[in-house]
Amino acid sequence: MRDAYHEELDSIGDSLVEMARLVGSAIGRATTAILDSDLKLAESVIEADQKVDELQHDLEARAIALLARQQPVATDLRIVVTSLRMSADLERSGDLAQHVAKLARLRFPERAVPQDLHATILEMGQLAQRLMAKAAEVIITKDVDLAMQLEQDDDEMDQLHRTLFQHLIDERWKHGIETAVDVTLLGRYYERYADHAVAVAKRVVYLVTGEHADELQADIQPVTGVEGA
Repeated sequence: MRDAYHEELDSIGDSLVEMARLVGSAIGRATTAILDSDLKLAESVIEADQKVDELQHDLEARAIALLARQQPVATDLRIVVTSLRMSADLERSGDLAQHVAKLARLRFPERAVPQDLHATILEMGQLAQRLMAKAAEVIITKDVDLAMQLEQDDDEMDQLHRTLFQHLIDERWKHGIETAVDVTLLGRYYERYADHAVAVAKRVVYLVTGEHADELQADIQPVTGVEGA
C-alpha cells in the first residue's frame, strides 16, 4: 500500500512536469503566432490549452483523493498541498499563453505588434519559455539553488517590460491607441507568465526545505556594514 501511495505522489510530480513543458511550448508558439500573424498556429495554441486544463483537473482529483485516503503528514502533506498550488500556477501560465494567441487571432490578418517592437516581444517570449523550462527542471531535480535563481532571471523580464512601456509613452509613438492597448496587454501577459514560473520554483523551495523562499533568501543575505567597524 505504501509503495502505491508513493507511486501516486511521484505521478503527481510527473503531471506537473508535463504541464510545465506544455505551457512552455505554448508561450513559444504563441509568440511566433503573434509576431508572424499566423492564424493556424494561434488556433493550435488556443485548442491545446484544454490539455493543460485536463491535467490540472486530474491532478487535483488525485491529490484530494490522497488527502482523504492517506491523510499525509509532514513532508508528504507538503508535497500534496504544494503540488496543488503549483498546478494552479501552471494552469494560469497556460491561460496567459492562450491570451497571446487569442490576440493574434483577433488582429489577423493584421499584425498586433509593430515592426519596431518585434525584437522586444520576441525576447520576452523566449525568456518566458526559458523561465518555464527552468521551472520544469526545478520540479524534477528539487534543486533549491536553481529555484532561487529564477527570481533573478525574472529581473530581466521586468526590464523588458519597462522597455516596452517606454516605447508606449514616447511622444514619437505613431501606431495609434488600439496597438498601444495590444502591446500593453502583451507586456502584462509575459510579465505575469514569468511571475508564475518564479512562483512554481518558490513552491519547490518550500516543498524541499519547509521554508518560504523569501525567508530563506533573507537568511542567506550577506551582512553588510562599514569595513573595519
